[in-house]
Amino acid sequence: MREIRTQKAPAPVGPYSQAVEVNGFLFASGQIGINPETGKLEEGFKEQVRQIFKNLDAILKEAGLGRESIVKVTIYLTDISKFKELNEIYEDYFKDVPVKPARVTVGVKELPLGAYVEIEVVAVRG
Repeated sequence: MREIRTQKAPAPVGPYSQAVEVNGFLFASGQIGINPETGKLEEGFKEQVRQIFKNLDAILKEAGLGRESIVKVTIYLTDISKFKELNEIYEDYFKDVPVKPARVTVGVKELPLGAYVEIEVVAVRG
């Protein structure tokens, strides 16, 4: 097992790794919309989602992977009425990926630091 860590994504807000790789699989911890340069949570919903995808890109890049390596996405939303807005940004993020990953979206009461959304991914090498 190998820990993946980059300063181009925010440090974990708890005692866990940004991501770990084992047997060709990368498990990225849930990301919220923290800007790693400021250490602050982005303010709006769309801004948080876009920042999350930037953070995930940085983690994937550190592991030598890209968006096309993502096989599973789990999304937690504090306001399920934002589902359409989320999908617009999500679709743009994966627009150049020929096989879209499996996905689940779950409505939750609240998330760490008052975030609107949290996204975790599983990626595979090869």
